[in-house]
Amino acid sequence: MIIKAQGINKSFGELQVLKNVDFEVEKGEIVSIVGASGAGKTTFLQILGTLLSPDSGSLEIAGLKTGGSDKELAEFRNRHLGFVFQSHHLLPEFTALENVCIPALIAGMTEKEAKKKAAELLKKVGLADRMEHKPSQLSGGEQQRVAIARALINSPEVLLADEPTGNLDSKTKNEIHKLLFWLRDSLGQTIVIVTHDKELAQLCDRSLEMKDGSFVD
Repeated sequence: MIIKAQGINKSFGELQVLKNVDFEVEKGEIVSIVGASGAGKTTFLQILGTLLSPDSGSLEIAGLKTGGSDKELAEFRNRHLGFVFQSHHLLPEFTALENVCIPALIAGMTEKEAKKKAAELLKKVGLADRMEHKPSQLSGGEQQRVAIARALINSPEVLLADEPTGNLDSKTKNEIHKLLFWLRDSLGQTIVIVTHDKELAQLCDRSLEMKDGSFVD
C-alpha cells in the first residue's frame, strides 16, 4: 500500500470540509477523485500532499508517517511527492530544462546530474526539441508536459494532480491523458488525480466520488 489515510478530518472555522475519510492506494494505481465544487476534493489532495495538516487522523505514504516541522514536511514533499496543478506554475524567466531541474537542485543533486535527468524526462514527455524554450514560447499542453517532467525529477513515489487537464483543449487533453497512463505503464508511477474531467476519471483504475466531505459508496 503506497498511500494509507485513516480517519482524516478537516474543518475551517465552523465548516467541516472532510469527515472521517479513509483512503488507500496501491503502488502503480491511478485513482481519480471526482465530485462537485466544494465537496472537499482539493482539500483532501492538499492533505495527501502534506500542504495542509488534518485536524485528526493519520497518513502514511510509502510506509512513512507524515508529520513534523515545516522544514521536515518540505523535505518529505521534495523527495517523495510530485505535484501537477491546473496552472503550470512554471517560472517564466527559466527555460523548460531549468524549470525541470529546480526540485532536483533543491534536493541536493549536482547541476550536471539534474540537467542530464531533466533532459531525459523532457525527451520522455515529447519535448526533446523544446528544452531551451521559456514558458511563454510553449503551448499550454507543452507547459503542462514540462510541469509533469518537473514533478517526476526526484522519482516520487506518488504523483498528485489537481485538474491537470482543466485548462486544455480536447486534443491536448487526450495527449496528457495518454501521457499520464504511459507514466504508470512504463515507470510504474502511482497517480492520484482530482478532476472534473469525466473522460479522464473513467480511464482510471478506480474513480471515487466525494460528496460533502466523505467518499460516496
